[in-house]
Amino acid sequence: MIRSGWHAVSESPVLAARIDTIERGYEYLLAYAAQGRQEETGTEARATLVAMHTALIDLGGLASAELGKGADADVLAYLHTMTGDAQSARGAIALVLSRARISSLLVDNLNASVHLRALLTDVFLIEQALKS
Repeated sequence: MIRSGWHAVSESPVLAARIDTIERGYEYLLAYAAQGRQEETGTEARATLVAMHTALIDLGGLASAELGKGADADVLAYLHTMTGDAQSARGAIALVLSRARISSLLVDNLNASVHLRALLTDVFLIEQALKS
């Protein structure tokens, strides 16, 4: 679901939907981490991680297409950094997905990862920049 207001400020509903998937996924993972589970059976943890992993494909390219048009060198450098943050977060999610069981503790450590936190800060900033 695309958040209200996006269509008016962004030409990229794909970017908006991906950011929404990442934000909602992180909210779900915070709750999952607090449950003390040894595995994800009966939950949406794995599906949520798969959706986030998919949403991160070329996220930096989509953001650059929206915000990089005519931007100065500093903005372009930030968008390049955001691309790297998305790739690092995607790798961390892939590591979790590679495990046979996804425990709450594993997700808690993913949530605490500087890579995922950097990505979240990036998408919050990008989201607000698109609305401005």
